[in-house]
Amino acid sequence: MDRRRIAWPLLVLMVCWSLGGAGLPPLAAWADEGLGEALDSLPTEPLYTDSEGDEETVPKDDGQAFAFFSRAAEKGKASAQYNLGVMYARGRGVKKDDQQAVLCYQKAARQGFAQAQYVMGLRYEQGRGLAKDEEQAFTWMRKAAEQGMANAQSDVGLMYAKGQGVRLDVLAAVTWLRKAADQGFAEAQYSLGSMYARGQGLSQDDQQALALFKKAALQGQRDAQYALGLRYDLGKGVPHDDKQAFDWYRKAAEQGQASAQYNLGVMYSEGQGVPPNDLKAYAWSTLAADQGLEGAVKNRDIIAEWLTSEQLAQAQALAAEFKGKIR
Repeated sequence: MDRRRIAWPLLVLMVCWSLGGAGLPPLAAWADEGLGEALDSLPTEPLYTDSEGDEETVPKDDGQAFAFFSRAAEKGKASAQYNLGVMYARGRGVKKDDQQAVLCYQKAARQGFAQAQYVMGLRYEQGRGLAKDEEQAFTWMRKAAEQGMANAQSDVGLMYAKGQGVRLDVLAAVTWLRKAADQGFAEAQYSLGSMYARGQGLSQDDQQALALFKKAALQGQRDAQYALGLRYDLGKGVPHDDKQAFDWYRKAAEQGQASAQYNLGVMYSEGQGVPPNDLKAYAWSTLAADQGLEGAVKNRDIIAEWLTSEQLAQAQALAAEFKGKIR
């Protein structure tokens, strides 16, 4: 059977974007993921010192921990108020209650507790437990950012870059993203790299973009891994290297980055940087297609024509296996 050549539309698209990766990312979405002073990671560490200087210890049991934080919160301890909010948000030691979570976060945030301020910003941005309000989201994010919280600084930078909750200000975006990037925050490194790549708010600089993409990619930031793979693929700012391109696409694809999954499928089909493998080409194209990439749908269907019914079943099973392993 004649093999129709599969398409590479994503590369053309990304060249038009000056190799800035996948664009500026959304705001972080990990609110309520962890307890402020480490209920999980430091369950027996002393957290508070009362007026007499006696140290208290967080119990390991969720119900006892909830009671412990409740007592401390009633005394006005901001970190306890925040931790109590997390327990309400996650249903740990108490019935899940977003409204109560917000009330606890508000108390801690008003006392200047940075993590609570950041979570309030995310809650307003997402409309979780209260009415969505981008201006309030920016206000609380900015408060946390001014205390040096890197993820808040990154999100404030993105809000300035997008004009989200605040007037668009690219120079302010660069300033805040740089603060977070200088602290090693991968999302900010990627975003700042994208702005260097496009000359957005600063002079276009491929080498600065490349350096920032590498820093973020080495920390596992999937869009930076894709952007780095794309640069090796096209020889932009680095020598053309199919093997490096394949390796970085694979790292990003295994984290669910759709464009990387698409290009990985093409590389397996064409034998570019890796021995050709139609089963893996079909599998990765399927995962990209499942995320709505039209070109991946076409490529998957073309590859399917090359396979026997037995091979197609194997390729579909492989796609399910890959999907199950995505981090």
